[in-house]
Amino acid sequence: MSSQAASAHKTLYDEGLQIRYQVAGKEHVDKSLASGSSSFSRPMQEYVTEACWGSIWSRPGLERKQRSLLNIAMLCALNRSTELGVHVRGAINNGATETEIRETLLQAACYCGMPAGMEGFRIAEGVLNSMKKDGLYEKDPTHHAVERDLDVADRHVVD
Repeated sequence: MSSQAASAHKTLYDEGLQIRYQVAGKEHVDKSLASGSSSFSRPMQEYVTEACWGSIWSRPGLERKQRSLLNIAMLCALNRSTELGVHVRGAINNGATETEIRETLLQAACYCGMPAGMEGFRIAEGVLNSMKKDGLYEKDPTHHAVERDLDVADRHVVD
């Protein structure tokens, strides 16, 4: 690899690591890097940090909160529970509310299936409860049952 290419990789890795720490939290990232430190696994951790976090998460056009909510929907659809939990925590760190996370999961469930949505809710609620218990997050003041303008009995199907 040329020194110019090595420098570009290092720049993306360093920026990616900084963003990864900010979104996922230092404890989680350090644990991931340590568990992926073997000669076999290290290239994957480097690739994730460089490509996902350094190249994509650093791009303009979407705020980090929007990226977090997109990841929640995609990871729910893919049934990737471990990563979903990481990104629920990241969404909170990026300013998302419980309501936004809940609505993202409802939207995903509608399109990817109820079993995936139920699992997504189970994971997200567990992460939120854990964060509250550990004092890392306070309950979202906007978290409440959604008020409906139209009573269920008054709904009509329109052809």
